[in-house]
Amino acid sequence: MKKYILSLAVLFALASCNKTIIEDEEIIPTHVLTKEQQEKLTPDEVIADLKAGNKDFVDDNLTVRNSTKLVREAALGQYPEAVVLSCLDSRVPVEDVFHKAIGEIFVARVAGNIVNHDILGSLEYACKVSGSKVVVVLGHEYCGAIKSSIEGVKLGNITTLLEKIDPAIIAAKQNFKGDATAKNPEFVDEVCKFNVYNSIEEIRRDSPILKEMEANNEIKIVGAVYDMKTGEVKFLDY
Repeated sequence: MKKYILSLAVLFALASCNKTIIEDEEIIPTHVLTKEQQEKLTPDEVIADLKAGNKDFVDDNLTVRNSTKLVREAALGQYPEAVVLSCLDSRVPVEDVFHKAIGEIFVARVAGNIVNHDILGSLEYACKVSGSKVVVVLGHEYCGAIKSSIEGVKLGNITTLLEKIDPAIIAAKQNFKGDATAKNPEFVDEVCKFNVYNSIEEIRRDSPILKEMEANNEIKIVGAVYDMKTGEVKFLDY
């Protein structure tokens, strides 16, 4: 069953164009997540919701959203259920990947989904100040930052950024059998996975706030990898 999120304005517009909605389709009301709804969520429920949203994306369930209405509703406050640390890559549309709209998730983007003080501050704001229940570190296949780091690229400020991926390369090489270069997609995938793990460790090590929140079961910090060929987000065991 495909899911349609329609406003009255959209319904009237469809009617005026002599278009009809297919029978037996589910129409989901559009709304921005409220503080009360956010507070009732558990980290496990949020993870389950993200997985369900990704399944919608993979299955190509159509969503029509009234973004203008959502913008107005979210103007005076926001209570997203999760924050996603993603790569800069334009091929990873994070909100779409998890089938989320305005006000539902925070997204922090930086090449290679690496961690620095600004990223940590953003994650702390999302969880401690705005109440998000889950931190997702999201890597992806065919990551240009990962490949460039493996190749030892040196270029301006990119050099410092890529050096933060080096520990993942070292970890990936320890038990990898085969061509450990950027030309081998399997090795790139292995480095991608370890880079996600490394970012999670840095979050826990360098953010006492988030570490304490996780210890108190207020949040969960998890890793995942986006499959560009299928659109599936595979959550990592850790």
